[in-house]
Amino acid sequence: MDKKPETQTSRRKFLTGAAAATAGAATLGFPMIAKSASPIVLKMQGAWGAKDIFNEMAEEYVKRVNDMSGGALKIDYLVAGSVVKPFEVLDATSKGVIDGAHTVAVYWYGKSKVASMFGSGPITGADASQNLAWIAKEGQKYYDQLMKKLGIDVVGFFAMPMPTQPLGWFKKPIKSAAELKGFKYRTVGLAADLMQELGMKVTQLPGGEIVPAMERGVIDAFEFNNPTSDRRFGAQDVAKYYMMGSYHQAMEFFEIDFNRKKYEGLPKELQAILKYSAEAASTSNFATAMDNYSKDLLELRDKEKVNILRTPQSVFDAQIKAWDVIVKRLSDADPFFKEVWQSQLAWGKRVGYYNFFNTADYKAAYEHLHGKLGF
Repeated sequence: MDKKPETQTSRRKFLTGAAAATAGAATLGFPMIAKSASPIVLKMQGAWGAKDIFNEMAEEYVKRVNDMSGGALKIDYLVAGSVVKPFEVLDATSKGVIDGAHTVAVYWYGKSKVASMFGSGPITGADASQNLAWIAKEGQKYYDQLMKKLGIDVVGFFAMPMPTQPLGWFKKPIKSAAELKGFKYRTVGLAADLMQELGMKVTQLPGGEIVPAMERGVIDAFEFNNPTSDRRFGAQDVAKYYMMGSYHQAMEFFEIDFNRKKYEGLPKELQAILKYSAEAASTSNFATAMDNYSKDLLELRDKEKVNILRTPQSVFDAQIKAWDVIVKRLSDADPFFKEVWQSQLAWGKRVGYYNFFNTADYKAAYEHLHGKLGF
């Protein structure tokens, strides 16, 4: 029997309404990114040379922002020196010369030694991943206060828990802490204070200036960060002893900055992409690091004939005692440094307690499967 016309009309209305309701639900379930005819473009400069692995890590952050914004936002990334020098990217971002920077906080610690607490600060008993968690849960508010105190007009995020940085490159092996005295040595941040406490003569240089300084005799030993960066800029050509492990920079993180006015002028959803892309890049950066650092350490050993040595325990012992002296001196001189240090120290005590009771003996497992490491 044929359906009545009014029944057919009612059914069409129902289906049309249901489709509209479904579309509405989909719209509610998936937040829309505001798109303009052309993307908002942010100019970001890194503190890294074109060949540095850190440049690739900066580009991993940029890719995530650009991909997730759906064409509404684009970061135009520039390598070190494109607009300003590596140590100048924070000021340039604050002043609006560039819109953003990919750097590390220790590069501007001359403004305040508290800056090193967000990079290569004193030892707390927590490792890099655990200290990055401190920034996420407690430290960000101190960073924001520091920016306000210094009149730096930026919004900053942190990414990539960097592994312990090697003691560095030497022309002869270091067998004791006493042998460090008198070396002309390159490092940055509070690590400079630490190594000076051990009797070294410290020069602070960006990565691209290290090998030329070594060749000219400005320095006679140095550290930068990791086997891949070191190998790419030619560390193995000016020294053949690579001392692995140290307390001078046992942790560090990338600092990703944006000019505050530029950031706050963006739609909220684009602000969120800039913020949470740092977390996404952190995972990607660490994977890139593990893959490359491990390969390049073996290449340094096997192809470049570099002597890979573990830093002597006496150096670790001397460094941790020197940290005690430095932390007391800075805490006595600056109540804000003391406040930040106390927060980080309490975090390290709590998180370290959990970690050391719970963590498996990975070294024993490694030696069971792969043989003795020799130290």
